[in-house]
Amino acid sequence: MPARHLIIGGGTAGINAIRTIREEEAEKSAITLVSAERPYSRMVLPYYLDRSIAESHVFTATAAVLARWQVKTHLGRRATNLDIKSNTCTLEDGTKVEYDDCLIATGSSAVRAPVPGADGKGVHSFWTLEEARGVVAQVQPGTHVVMVGAGFIAFTILNSILALGATLTIVEIAPRILPRMVDDVGAQLVQHWLEAHGVTVRTNSAVTGIEDAGAKGASSRIRKRLRFKSGGDLVADVVIMATGIRTNLDWLKDSGIAIKRGVVVDDHLRSNVANVYAAGDVAEGKDAVTGEAAVHAIEPTAQEHGRVVGANMAGKGVRYKGSLLANIVEVCHLDVASFGAWEDAKAQTISGLLKDRPAYRKLLFRGDRLTGAIILGPSSDIWTTNDVGMLKGLVQSGVSLGSWKAHLQTNPFDIKPAFIASRTTGTLLPETVLGRPSKAPGDSPVAV
Repeated sequence: MPARHLIIGGGTAGINAIRTIREEEAEKSAITLVSAERPYSRMVLPYYLDRSIAESHVFTATAAVLARWQVKTHLGRRATNLDIKSNTCTLEDGTKVEYDDCLIATGSSAVRAPVPGADGKGVHSFWTLEEARGVVAQVQPGTHVVMVGAGFIAFTILNSILALGATLTIVEIAPRILPRMVDDVGAQLVQHWLEAHGVTVRTNSAVTGIEDAGAKGASSRIRKRLRFKSGGDLVADVVIMATGIRTNLDWLKDSGIAIKRGVVVDDHLRSNVANVYAAGDVAEGKDAVTGEAAVHAIEPTAQEHGRVVGANMAGKGVRYKGSLLANIVEVCHLDVASFGAWEDAKAQTISGLLKDRPAYRKLLFRGDRLTGAIILGPSSDIWTTNDVGMLKGLVQSGVSLGSWKAHLQTNPFDIKPAFIASRTTGTLLPETVLGRPSKAPGDSPVAV
């Protein structure tokens, strides 16, 4: 009897797991996919928002692809219970799916600020495709958009809102924008850049309520009034809540699966139950830099997790080195990125600032190894583009920089010589998440 693999969640982690199973298995298995939504890429939703792509281009594993992979699907239905004793998953319509092993990859959901009116009509989130549809229908040229929250989620759609000819105000409860991505210096540079491009930014602004403010002129659209703990009210045509996410794990309550911030996994991405894996936003695994347990709700981690779990379901026994915390956004043609342990208060710090460019580098060291970095600079500047990749490589590889650390202390913008001399490329090239040489798309019987 063929092995029965159950994939719960059709996002990046789940689809990568399915693809990898088919690439790596020695004998054809049975794969079942349970997903509340049709598989699509959250990363391209901003392009859907600014009308660069049609909705049809958002979807990833189409019906034709899933058929070619010979995947049985339960789309549009959620898992509600996992019985680890009988190896059975129950869906919301009562359907029961038996498995030999399963992957929990149910992702995360947007969280709105706990203020009156935050769940009202005309207040949007932008995390799922369904939520994106609501924003797409509302944002037009001349629309005043107020975005509550100035973190990574907000900044992924900022360019799209401006590209549509809307005016934008960002409000953030923290003292600075991008509080979980850059430090005070970087945040100040980004804020000045945004303001120079017509974006209004209000920090230290706590929303206390959202209410109707009447129709806009001859239109029937009801505007929204945002009230604050301090400072004047704001009236918006569209309100977008970008105040964080939470993992979709409530359905596993009392299942016996060990959960802290996410499903606790080992270096094979197995949970405390040997035949149950977790990947992506819901998995709490090893941080590649600190070695500590962490939840990295980012696309690269979901991709890697899916590949590792898929290989292990196919019987390969792949160990995962851990995920690298990495956030990269482009804001009005300004690149902003941070990698690794960029907030490590105990690390030795080297920094450089060129306000007029603007350009900023912050390098964090433990010994002679780069363990974290912040980089900021114009997208049109090839210097910035190159340094983003090289800094990520130095943090990811953990190579010893030796005397080049002293060079960076006096020349923090001169990354390239240190990157080349430390043979970082040679360290990274042999590394693949599956521990084998990469395959060209044509080498895979199920490539898309």
